[in-house]
Amino acid sequence: MNPTAPASSVTAPAITAPSVTAALFETDAYKLGHRDLYPEGTTGILSNYTNRGSRIEGVTKVVHFGLQAFLQSYCIEAFAPFFAADEDEAVAEYETVLASILGPNSIGSDHIRELHRVGYLPLIFRAVPEGTRVPLRVPSFTIENTRPEFFWLVNYIETVLSAAVWHPSTTATIADHYRRILDEAADTTGVDRAAVNWQLHDFSYRGMSGTVSAAASGAGHLLSFTGSDSLASIDWVRRYYPSEAGAENGLVLGSVPATEHSVMCAGISESSELETFERILDKHPSGIVSVVSDTFDFFEVLNGILPALKGRIMARDGKLVIRPDSGDPADIICGTASRPGAVSDGAARTMEDDPEYFGAVQLLWNVFGGTVNAKGYKVLDSHIGLIYGDSITIDRAKDIWTRLEAMGFASENVVFGVGSYSYQYVTRDTFSSAVKATWARIGGVEHNLLKDPATDSGTKKSATGRLAVVRDADGELVLIEKATPEQEAESLLQPVWADGEFITRQSFADVRAVLGNIA
Repeated sequence: MNPTAPASSVTAPAITAPSVTAALFETDAYKLGHRDLYPEGTTGILSNYTNRGSRIEGVTKVVHFGLQAFLQSYCIEAFAPFFAADEDEAVAEYETVLASILGPNSIGSDHIRELHRVGYLPLIFRAVPEGTRVPLRVPSFTIENTRPEFFWLVNYIETVLSAAVWHPSTTATIADHYRRILDEAADTTGVDRAAVNWQLHDFSYRGMSGTVSAAASGAGHLLSFTGSDSLASIDWVRRYYPSEAGAENGLVLGSVPATEHSVMCAGISESSELETFERILDKHPSGIVSVVSDTFDFFEVLNGILPALKGRIMARDGKLVIRPDSGDPADIICGTASRPGAVSDGAARTMEDDPEYFGAVQLLWNVFGGTVNAKGYKVLDSHIGLIYGDSITIDRAKDIWTRLEAMGFASENVVFGVGSYSYQYVTRDTFSSAVKATWARIGGVEHNLLKDPATDSGTKKSATGRLAVVRDADGELVLIEKATPEQEAESLLQPVWADGEFITRQSFADVRAVLGNIA
């Protein structure tokens, strides 16, 4: 017998129809009984969502993003079946599922019946505008009950709230960090920042934990860039961040026709790699087309196939983009000669005999040439391009553009494909994101709540009291703890949703405008 199992012989009910109480069980099991564990007379709880630390060097602010989607998808849509169901049937289903989890019902269901009769979640969310870069240890938003008997609901939804918001917010922050790096590279090497909109392309979908996370995370990427293959993000944005007119978010996501390894392998099984390239160019006589080029020998493509096709490529009204997908990204793009501390002996080498030494950008320049911009940096001819779509990280992106600059090439010569290593190899602890209660009303008396573990480094110390967020003399967001009603009224934490309805909504274009990365 499992000693941790509940002392119950009740088994989970068979699923014969859609559950109407599913939203009520999108929480941790231990929260089911918290209502009776609060002090008697509790009528109010205020909690906040704060990013308390950073595990990414150089990131001290976190982009607030994803709350509006949560409010629509969970607080409204997920609860719609519950509120639409017959009251007795809904409560009976809740009791059956509860008993299957905890055994004999000592928690009761009157509070669930009361919630059903209300017909909406009696909560209010106050938040800074989405797209705001919020400093660490400053709240992005707060949650509070609007009816005294539903104080328990505030932290009951903590689990699903945290799960829904931390990932799109974290991805938006990482993308914002990439954007700052690539903007700096563009400014240094004379590139129009508008080109940076397309310089980081999202290939992360297949490596995410599921379509929902891929869609939400992909939307976070799209706050700073327009290039993406994560098509699930389009519907996510349309559903949760629509414009009032329904069609004014502008270009949310863009991509180009491109091959994958199966296409190249299948083509080469029937003909040569050169003929496969020719067939692709025939199918795409104009516009941008991207061809994965390392299925067999990437440097043979650069030194053999592309020179043979130069006339056709230069005659096209469009760009052929070459995509290497293996090896060390910086060395493949920039060559081993560009490694920090490398001693140049290029005079003793040739591009044909030692292409790895020179790298893809130099080899493409050697074949197709290009122009020199106003700052003196080389830009490949507009008919040819390069994207590296594997193993890109923030540090590698910095390394690559630094090497390109040293080689005399503008940063726009390379597009980066970023994947799940950047956007899925993260956790809620990346920015120590947490929901914590800071204030309660008990027996008519207000209490400032504080979590401050003696055994902790200080990271888990919570704010206390009612909260306000304001700008200081330098325009920086700062937190006011134990805020007065006057300070709350002036706070940037303003109501965005209350009692089942939005008070204010932002379009995706609005969120992008707040962040300010895409003009």
